[in-house]
Amino acid sequence: MIQNLILTFTLLLFLILQPGCKGKPEQSSGGEKPKRLRIAVIPKGTTHEFWKSIHMGALMAAREFGVEVIWKGPQKEDDRAQQITVVEDFISRGVDGIVLAPLDDRALCRPVRDAVREKIPVVIIDSGLQGSDYISYVATDNHKGGVIAARRIIELLDGKGKVFLIRYQVGSASTTQREEGFFETIKRESPAISLLVHDQYAGATTESAYQLAENLLGRFPDVDGIFCPNESSTFGMLRALQESGRAGRIVFVGFDSSPKLVQALREGQISGLILQNPVKMAYLGVKQMVLHLKGLPIDPIIDTGVYLVTRENMDDPEIKTLLLPDFSAYPDV
Repeated sequence: MIQNLILTFTLLLFLILQPGCKGKPEQSSGGEKPKRLRIAVIPKGTTHEFWKSIHMGALMAAREFGVEVIWKGPQKEDDRAQQITVVEDFISRGVDGIVLAPLDDRALCRPVRDAVREKIPVVIIDSGLQGSDYISYVATDNHKGGVIAARRIIELLDGKGKVFLIRYQVGSASTTQREEGFFETIKRESPAISLLVHDQYAGATTESAYQLAENLLGRFPDVDGIFCPNESSTFGMLRALQESGRAGRIVFVGFDSSPKLVQALREGQISGLILQNPVKMAYLGVKQMVLHLKGLPIDPIIDTGVYLVTRENMDDPEIKTLLLPDFSAYPDV
């Protein structure tokens, strides 16, 4: 009898200690700390002030949502091959998502398609991409920016005069939209304005923009107004105007911001700057990716706003933040 009781007790104790019974269950792999999401953020380039703001916006989102942002892009904005290589590298590294500012709306289609094929979603920011192999597009209404620039020049020239439309580079969707918005608005709203130049490209660097500007100012000394569609072309033109002694004497509207452009605006050498919100753009680009990876709904298109900045409104608190972002909390930018 005693032996039977001992055998029964031993059997019960054995059953209690087995997984799946009423004893304490073993910790499963589901109890492990989840791996942090890795999101690659790829700018068009890394030399212009605009991309510092993009970088900061991405890092802001990384802090808020607890993800890792890996920042890498080509140095110059005309290096299509390098940007393609960067995308391909992140695909091979198996990142969770890619936030991309494509420097060419055609050349980056294939690598983006390759990412999607490898189950890596892509958010496009800043500049458009042909096709539909991405989950969201977060950018400025660039066409509207060109319209605003044209209307500023029309206003300051009283609807008449001779104007340069400087283009940036072939394949850049964002600047192409700005240029077209400007061109169409001048033609439609002020036919008395003559476009002396509308098919010249400044290229991806300040130096190439400066060389073009110097040449054009020499050929057309009677120009009354100028529009440049991005930071490097605006600064290259500013240098040429300053060195020829004509800064402030010609109506000049540019796009984007840097400390030297802000100084020139304050001194009356620039008549207006069309501003984007690059910090917000990158922040929302990363946020959209995080929401998507967590299975939450996202917006297919987000317009991050466009602003005309003049000497009269440049010290308004909201505008001042856009003109000169505070990078102090992000020393890695």
